[in-house]
Amino acid sequence: MRTIRTSSSSSSSSVSFLLLAILLIRMAESVTPPAVDSSKAAVHIVYTERPQDEEPEAYHIRTLASVLGSNEAAKEALVYSYKTAASGFSARLTPEQVEQISKQPGVLQVVPSRTLQLHSGPGRLH
Repeated sequence: MRTIRTSSSSSSSSVSFLLLAILLIRMAESVTPPAVDSSKAAVHIVYTERPQDEEPEAYHIRTLASVLGSNEAAKEALVYSYKTAASGFSARLTPEQVEQISKQPGVLQVVPSRTLQLHSGPGRLH
């Protein structure tokens, strides 16, 4: 005698899968994201005056070191040193460090770094 599967077997599997999926989604929704730590470092762009008698990167590291305490910490925090179109650097800084570096001689402005999305491309040319 042959066993014939009925549609109720596959429909109960589908229902079980659906219930499991709903349960997993609900569990994922119930997890709260961690609180944002205001002391956590974020990338900021620091605009500076152009150094006169010093290489820009050395000047940027020296400026950072005055707030971070050492050249090693400054080199670790430095993300990029701008030398051509603008004078300045980007670095990982806490809010307290942003406040301190803003007061340093030669620092013109400190702004949070932002990633912008381009609004062009084949899909947007209509």
